[in-house]
Amino acid sequence: MGKVIAICNQKGGVGKTTTAINLAANFAALEKKTLLIDMDPQGNASQGLGYLESQEEDVHEALELAESPDAITKTALKKFVLKTDLDYLNVITSGPDLSVMELELVNAMSREHRLSRITNVLKEEFEYIIIDAPPSLNLLTLNVLTAADSVLIPVQCEYYALQGLAELFNTIRLVQKNLNNHLNIEGALLTMYDNRLSLSRQVAEEVRNVIPERVFKVMIPRNVKLSEAPSHGKPVILYDVKSAGAQAYMKLAEEIINGVK
Repeated sequence: MGKVIAICNQKGGVGKTTTAINLAANFAALEKKTLLIDMDPQGNASQGLGYLESQEEDVHEALELAESPDAITKTALKKFVLKTDLDYLNVITSGPDLSVMELELVNAMSREHRLSRITNVLKEEFEYIIIDAPPSLNLLTLNVLTAADSVLIPVQCEYYALQGLAELFNTIRLVQKNLNNHLNIEGALLTMYDNRLSLSRQVAEEVRNVIPERVFKVMIPRNVKLSEAPSHGKPVILYDVKSAGAQAYMKLAEEIINGVK
């Protein structure tokens, strides 16, 4: 059975989608059969893998299908699982229609379990399923946390880095108590790190003090190639494999695979 990792932080601009794309791509580069599910209505993870326009059969359609548990089969889900430029990486795309799902779920039965019905089937086919959560704590995010085995939290090395983390951890605890008692913290990932700046070093130290033993050894540096790659519809490993960003995300993938933090 595969492992489902949610990339989650309700604070925008922390490298959440960049991490989802590039972690998934590096798992694939290591020949781990990987699926990226884009659960952000902005669809940036989809765009970063080359799907620049909305697809008719995307995650919104899959979640609608999941209203009926019996409707979710490998055969039914096959049309949603799309290819990418990496042999071992597939994606279920997102688009603006997903924002409507928030309203559709309000009065729905088992509304937090739509996504888990999908991932429970797909875990049999993929070694890793990475979910890019929306940058807010809403019903879509609850679906992501209910479906996940673990949560990876990108934390930007900037002022206010820890702002909102208490709320996120509280949400995770509530999900663990009421919806998914198998949910673990995969770890906090320090992003946009610049060793030349004392602020980056201070934030890194503060995060390690707040969540000790849950912070990855690798830190993702500020890197131009990481910023450029999405506009070309590619993960950075295909855009510039020798870049510092590409090397850092490879180390992250290896840390997770080896279980070392």
